Amino acid sequence: MTVGDLEVLYDYGWWANRRLFRAVSALSDEEFTRTVAGSYGSVRNTLVHMLSAEWGWLDRSGGHPRGPKLRPDDFPDLASIVRTWDEVEGHVRQFLSELRDDDLTRVVDFDFGGDLRGSVRLGEVLHHATVHAAHHRGQVALLVRELGHEPGNFDVLIFYAEGTRTEA
Repeated sequence: MTVGDLEVLYDYGWWANRRLFRAVSALSDEEFTRTVAGSYGSVRNTLVHMLSAEWGWLDRSGGHPRGPKLRPDDFPDLASIVRTWDEVEGHVRQFLSELRDDDLTRVVDFDFGGDLRGSVRLGEVLHHATVHAAHHRGQVALLVRELGHEPGNFDVLIFYAEGTRTEA
C-alpha cells in the first residue's frame, strides 16, 4: 500500500459521502433523527459516528486532534455534519500530503477499553478508516431506503468510471 493508494480510497469515500449527503438532504428533520434500525439507530447518529471515527483515526495516527468522541446531539441537521466533515476532509488531505510511503509502516496503538486494543501499521489504520466508512455508508443507504427515499448509487466502479477523484 502506498500513500497514493490511500489518497484514492479517501477520494472515493468523500465522493461517495457527497452522493449520500444529497440523498439524505431529501429527508425531513424528523426522518433525519428518527430511530429506524442499525447500529446507531438514525441516519444522523450513524453519520456522526462515521465522522467521529474518521477524525478519531486521524487523531490516533498523529493528525489533527479530535478531542472527545463527537455527539449526535451536537449536530442538529445535515448541514452541521457536512460543515464539520469538510473540515475533517481538509485535515486528512493535509495529513496525507505530508506522508511518505515509508511512514505507512509506523506502528499505531489503539485502545477502546477492555479487550479492544492493539497495534497496527499506520497504513492499515488509514485503510481501516476508509473501509469502516464504507460499511456505515451502506447502513445509511439502507436507512434512507427504509424511510422511503432513494439513496442513489455510490459504488466505487462508478467513481472510477467517472474518472474524477475529488468531485461528486
